[in-house]
Amino acid sequence: MAVTESSGAFARYWQGLRRNWLSILVVTLLAIVTLMELRTPYLPLMLWFLAVIAILAASSTKVSKAAKRSAVAEVNEDQIVSESLIAGVRSGLAVLDTPVFILDRNGSVLFENAAAERAFGVLPVGSHISGRLRSPGLLDVIRETIATGQPNQVEHSERLPSERVFIVRIAPAAMQEQKDAMLYILSFRDISELRRIDRMRSDFVANASHELRTPLASLRGFIETMQGPARDDPKARERFLGIMLDQATRMSRLVDDLMSLSRLELRANIAPDQRVDLVPLLGHVRDSLLPLADDLDIEINLHVPEGQVEVTGDRDELVQVFQNLVENACKYGQEGKVVEVFLRSDAGSPVEVSVVDKGPGIPAEHVPRLTERFYRVSVADSRSKKGTGLGLAIVKHILTRHRARLIIRSELEVGTDFTVRF
Repeated sequence: MAVTESSGAFARYWQGLRRNWLSILVVTLLAIVTLMELRTPYLPLMLWFLAVIAILAASSTKVSKAAKRSAVAEVNEDQIVSESLIAGVRSGLAVLDTPVFILDRNGSVLFENAAAERAFGVLPVGSHISGRLRSPGLLDVIRETIATGQPNQVEHSERLPSERVFIVRIAPAAMQEQKDAMLYILSFRDISELRRIDRMRSDFVANASHELRTPLASLRGFIETMQGPARDDPKARERFLGIMLDQATRMSRLVDDLMSLSRLELRANIAPDQRVDLVPLLGHVRDSLLPLADDLDIEINLHVPEGQVEVTGDRDELVQVFQNLVENACKYGQEGKVVEVFLRSDAGSPVEVSVVDKGPGIPAEHVPRLTERFYRVSVADSRSKKGTGLGLAIVKHILTRHRARLIIRSELEVGTDFTVRF
């Protein structure tokens, strides 16, 4: 290695001598003249040696700067070529709301649109795609497409900052100007909402099937009993018929609630445009639930301001909301013996309707899930009170359509407060 380096240095100096022979010849002639005049060899030889070294060093510096300028020019030329290759597609991809990257043969990022920046952050031009997307399956698909030139796709999941699912497709894009230059378009189609809807549909079917299975099994068992051992037993037949009626009524309520949810989902994005006065509406709700309150020995107290309190909404749906809330307060808060309904309409504040009971309260861990379909704090207690588990889900859907909020506050041994804020 030492021999190679010395030979390389010698070649460089020899090239320097060849390029600067005229300057060295002039310096040498001046040194000879000085030697003849001074009659001493030391000073002329030293000056000659220093002058030659200076000439060779200056020549080497010029060559190095020229080489650097050439390398920079080549880099700039490569960048211009890359920019020219993606210029035709940049403007079209920039306006898409789908994350898109343009990659080169090495998997380095040449361009990302605004949607990709929002979804995955900014990747510097020239950085490898693996600097942000570290999924082995996705990187294998990218390498395979670059190696074979065949389009490919894969499902990719992102866990942070939230769970998202993408269908990722990569395909080569040959440039007409340079047939040998290949770019690769990496696109992401977000299917997170589709996956969420699929899970909701699956859970809904499973829950609905489970809720219907129990009454159907009861009906079938009682019918078989009445056809067999209890065929000639009038008392047993009468008792079984009463239970069968309860189970059929339960299924009817469940089907009605399911159909109500379905209708609400179809109109979820259509906000109502009618004006509804809540004062007579809440009075109608209280009057309709007085028989239930009398059976449960509950007193319903209504507190409303004088005059009209109007909100934008659908009257029938708002009646359904407050009937559900007051009925739940009567059934599950009956230990407190009283249900208070407050209508507040203060100037500069939103209209609020609060349904407050003095019952046992709801444990804090259950409160966030109360509006989920078929969710119950106590399954046995809910069924004994003829609940379907869909009431608060219907309330949530109606209030979402009305652009209103349901606020739930509960404290054990104190009571529960359901507030609708318009």
